[in-house]
Amino acid sequence: MPKASFHSIAPLSSSLSISISFAPYTKRSSFLRFSFRTTTVRAMASHIVGYPRMGPKRELKFALESFWDGKSSTDDLQKVAADLRVSIWKQMADAGIKYIPSNTFSYYDQVLDTTAMLGAVPPRYGWNGGEIGFDVYFSMARGNATVPAMEMTKWFDTNYHYIVPELGPDVKFSYASHKAVQEFKEAKALGLDTVPVLVGPVSYLLLSKPAKGVEKSFSLLSLIGNILPVYKEVVAELKAAGVTWIQFDEPTLVKDLDSHQLQAFTHAYSELESSLSGLNVLIESYFADVPAEAYKTLTSLKGVTGYGFDLVRGAKTLDLIKSGFPSGKYLFAGVVDGRNIWANDLASSISTLEALEGIVGKDKVVVSTSCSLLHTAVDLVNETKLDTEIKSWLAFAAQKVVEVNALAKALAGHKDEAFFAANAAAQASRKSSPRVTNEHVQKSAAALKGSDHRRATNVSARLDAQQRKLSLPVLPTTTIGSFPQTMDLRRVRREYKAKKISEENYVSAIKEEINKVVKLQEELDIDVLVHGEPERNDMVEYFGEQLSGFAFTVNGWVQSYGSRCVKPPIIYGDVSRPKAMTVFWSSLAQTMTKRPMKGMLTGPVTILNWSFVRNDQPRSETCYQIALAIKDEVEDLEKAGITVIQIDEAALREGLPLRKSEQAFYLDWAVHSFRITNCGVQDTTQIHTHMCYSNFNDIIHSIINMDADVITIENSRSDEKLLSVFREGVKYGAGIGPGVYDIHSPRIPSTEEIADRINKMLAVLETNILWVNPDCGLKTRKYTEVKPALSNMVAAAKLLRSQLASAK
Repeated sequence: MPKASFHSIAPLSSSLSISISFAPYTKRSSFLRFSFRTTTVRAMASHIVGYPRMGPKRELKFALESFWDGKSSTDDLQKVAADLRVSIWKQMADAGIKYIPSNTFSYYDQVLDTTAMLGAVPPRYGWNGGEIGFDVYFSMARGNATVPAMEMTKWFDTNYHYIVPELGPDVKFSYASHKAVQEFKEAKALGLDTVPVLVGPVSYLLLSKPAKGVEKSFSLLSLIGNILPVYKEVVAELKAAGVTWIQFDEPTLVKDLDSHQLQAFTHAYSELESSLSGLNVLIESYFADVPAEAYKTLTSLKGVTGYGFDLVRGAKTLDLIKSGFPSGKYLFAGVVDGRNIWANDLASSISTLEALEGIVGKDKVVVSTSCSLLHTAVDLVNETKLDTEIKSWLAFAAQKVVEVNALAKALAGHKDEAFFAANAAAQASRKSSPRVTNEHVQKSAAALKGSDHRRATNVSARLDAQQRKLSLPVLPTTTIGSFPQTMDLRRVRREYKAKKISEENYVSAIKEEINKVVKLQEELDIDVLVHGEPERNDMVEYFGEQLSGFAFTVNGWVQSYGSRCVKPPIIYGDVSRPKAMTVFWSSLAQTMTKRPMKGMLTGPVTILNWSFVRNDQPRSETCYQIALAIKDEVEDLEKAGITVIQIDEAALREGLPLRKSEQAFYLDWAVHSFRITNCGVQDTTQIHTHMCYSNFNDIIHSIINMDADVITIENSRSDEKLLSVFREGVKYGAGIGPGVYDIHSPRIPSTEEIADRINKMLAVLETNILWVNPDCGLKTRKYTEVKPALSNMVAAAKLLRSQLASAK
């Protein structure tokens, strides 16, 4: 791979100006063309926390994957990235945004960018100093042929994933990526003054973990004095480049922090005060209320000019502001939702903003987004097939930028009456539309509250009944659901959707693919099979398309991690299941084998957490409605002879509120929703569930309370962190399959490596409950990776079976 600095940019002329047109990315052509025009919109007090990076049509995704596959060069990738950054900045400038962020673009993840900036590269990647290039950067993110990737976990309670820094007392920090400065200069060359955004030093440490070999009790905050010199270097270079405002994202301020952790903020910003002198400093928080003690700490920090708050998910913060806000400071009021796609209620927001002006001063309120717009879709303009009425209720990132500026103009006495009137009409239409409400569904959901919906028999007795029926070996092997989605497969689905091929030809092609996947699993000697999900585009969208109350986009993509994007459905109304969704394909697959074939469903909590959810009723109500629809599907699968049914709850922990005081309520209705889906099946029907990346140790009792027969769970990429909960004495009686290898990396683990992982599991789990499986579905991998990895997995399971038999 060519050596390159990962922040390097294509040369940009200061006279460059921008009229944007997009075309598919190719190696030889840029997808953007630029021509300059000066914006005539007056810049009001408006700010955007951050913006999606992938591009309106996922241009960055395709450029990254082309580069990773060796089909395009470093220059090609950097050109696509530079074009995207410029289009984003110019879009905000044209909309009239005053405080435009820079350094929110990333080739993979903003926390990984910070790790690169600090030179905190784990030794296994062989970095020897100097500016960090793509080779080291992408090895940390994705692993390579010889070493695994760094751990990836959820970013707070979103579906975005960040790369977890691995730190310890021996890490030598150094300024190793000048990306923040380069991007500021890049914008400056276009005549745009931006606000460079850095992950704040305290949040960076609090989001890290002790590296392998470092004591778990090691205080990550003890490294604050080691990283601040690098932050000072970055600030000095930004100052020299002409920066006037700088934004530090400190989202951990919304969590339950102890006094020692809060003291770290005071210490860090006191240390930075002289370096920041002469700059306007914004500390940004988001995703929840800021607790009273954290608010007190934050608003007392030295050298800070403004404070950013999420006033959508953190409405209680309003009370703290009303009770006292530091005189002369700026309030960046996050009233436009960065986490959802509903149009802002402008009248309500203006009322809030005017009340805030009365507290902090008329010229001290800056209208902002609640968080980065990274978590919403890019541009509603690209949705030409969306129902007109539903479309009028929505705003994607590009529209939210316009909303922010419209609110700022109105606050400054320049209200766009027509824009506000159209918004009010859309709000009224959504409240009164008959398509939103289904009385039968509402009554069915209301009737759920009298029971906790548990299966009649305990899990131990059920597992005995299931084993008599299934006759599985010790350490049974399975996969999580999906198999590789080839280009041919995607083409077949695309052509069927576009009515270019007949239903008969489509069914024939999918049937052929299922047959291929079944035969492969039989050849590999896997015990419980899957049909590979060739008919499915996405594990949530596939179900949403068959449920009422959902709407779908063509280009509503949101970054999940790296180049991986998801297209969340929009839940706009009451949810029900008009007809069976998966029975045809699962039944067909079962006829192709004598081995058990898993029916594959997505659970209600995951459908909820991976959708853009209606905000006009409690999320729990919507979840119960989805649970009833999935319950109907589970019972139809059982009637069709499917004896193993997996109900994925990949995102159960993702919805966990950030504050402990709110977690019990969420877990109660989320776990209850899962139990509703399968409470009516026979003892001999085995219910599996699957969970993705997260720290489960603090919710293990809720996971047990789900009462599934078997749970498969991410484990390999987090250094078997999950197993520690069992070492600490938690008794788990159901079947469990902690993932034995990481499917998010192209690396193929050896039989010995997998056997070693299984042995670690056997040290803390009973032999008769342990399953052997990968971490997650195989959809994003290639068959050249999947076949040897699964072959090694099965060989490892057989090796351990023979050793266990010999020991007996």
